Amino acid sequence: MADRGALSSVLVHVDGSSAPVEAARAIVEGDVPVFPCAANGKKPLTARGFHGATTDVWQVEGWWAAMPQANIGIPTGAASGVVVVDVDRHPMVDGYESFARAENAGLVSGWELVTRSPSGGMHAYFPATSGVEQRSWQAARAGVDFRGDGGYIIVPPSSRVIGTDRMFYTVEAVNPGETRTLDADGLRDFLDPRPSPTSPASMPEAVDRSVDASRLASWVARRQEGERNAGLFWAACRLAENGMPASDALEVLTSAAGHAGLHEQEITSTVSSAYRTVHAPRSRTTGQTHVNRGFSHAQRQPAPSSPPVFRGL
Repeated sequence: MADRGALSSVLVHVDGSSAPVEAARAIVEGDVPVFPCAANGKKPLTARGFHGATTDVWQVEGWWAAMPQANIGIPTGAASGVVVVDVDRHPMVDGYESFARAENAGLVSGWELVTRSPSGGMHAYFPATSGVEQRSWQAARAGVDFRGDGGYIIVPPSSRVIGTDRMFYTVEAVNPGETRTLDADGLRDFLDPRPSPTSPASMPEAVDRSVDASRLASWVARRQEGERNAGLFWAACRLAENGMPASDALEVLTSAAGHAGLHEQEITSTVSSAYRTVHAPRSRTTGQTHVNRGFSHAQRQPAPSSPPVFRGL
């Protein structure tokens, strides 16, 4: 039998008929911390977000007694002993193709189990590497995120309502063979290769190379309700001001904003609005901005803006 960690050993016995409180209790009894997230959502319900995760069974039972339909969140990385490769599929990118390429390259073998998310995505669980910090990252162009230290994941039997149907996070496959740790840095370099310091950057000369699109995306993913739209707008403006094409910015930010809880339509609308705002030409006589309504025909005349203040960037 494969050597599975405490979390995977619990999840293999969980399905849609399992009560969240029962699953949460079983997980913490395996010494893996949990925290409640919004029913039908991903937003943490603790004051400290995923940092509020605990293995205190009394606290866990109290949370779910007050919020019986709350989804179950697990901090990834050293806190739980698992890291997760999060594969997304949406109209702009198919993360399954990227995962298949990585699998053929031998970079994602050795997972413990695979779960399916309500939106059609996939989570592949791996044992965390003992004594090594593996920070979370996003490869938005590939449709793949990595949930390690500093991240969290929603686990079965959590659910969301998609359209009119309640859809559950479910275990899709269990590895009967050998499990092993993941080379997260190697996977990132494979999916999202970055130019070497001696190679010309693959972006226009006008682009400020100090702007780290991945860092912006990671920051957007951490926005809480009440600051998600404004945070996405601000990040999109920074990318627009630094010359990134609108279509590329949308690819970079869609997965991150979706993780924060925004829907695809509002993500597209917000990024489009940011690009129109930044690239709108100004009148020579009045200084007023004339907004170009076409998303793909933005003028490259950056307008000065005052960024809102947010936590954590």
